Amino acid sequence: MTSREVVLATGNQGKVAEMQTTLAEFGFEVIPQNQFGFEDAVEDGLSFVENAIKKARHACQQTGLAAIADDSGIEVDALDGAPGIYSARYADGQGDAANNQKLLAALDGVEQRSARYQCVLVYMLHANDPTPLICQGSWEGSIAYQAKGQHGFGYDPIFYCIAHQCHAAELDPWQKKSVSHRAKALAQLKSQFEL
Repeated sequence: MTSREVVLATGNQGKVAEMQTTLAEFGFEVIPQNQFGFEDAVEDGLSFVENAIKKARHACQQTGLAAIADDSGIEVDALDGAPGIYSARYADGQGDAANNQKLLAALDGVEQRSARYQCVLVYMLHANDPTPLICQGSWEGSIAYQAKGQHGFGYDPIFYCIAHQCHAAELDPWQKKSVSHRAKALAQLKSQFEL
């Protein structure tokens, strides 16, 4: 398999760590966006798909290379799908711990706590690619009542994984890599390249 150079259009180091190895396994020479020193794309889309396309296109424009972008977040049924596309900036950009605390506060006294992680991956050959590859994965679970675990990032400490009967942050990275929303989207992307 020949290596394809691709920009990973994210500044989130957790996402870079999760995706870089997997992408390398199926023939990509992955270059994280931060190695190019350009500003992040403006994420003003109304869906994960729109934002992922904006990020991929922006990375292509800035580098002249193909790009893979991820937009992901958590949807809580009791909050009508919030925080959704605003997951990373739910607590006004104060970071993961603040986002988790705000979400727990929003669900105080709420018994129906079903939720899911969503991930949309977009692969674009160039900025004007009329047919970008779009892959989507979801990970069903619920919002726990308190944070637990030392692994992962984002909402992992309060996301309860029903299949493993533990918080996402309690899963070893190799376990998460096989069950997460991002893992499912990456598997779809891999299957597209194997066609």
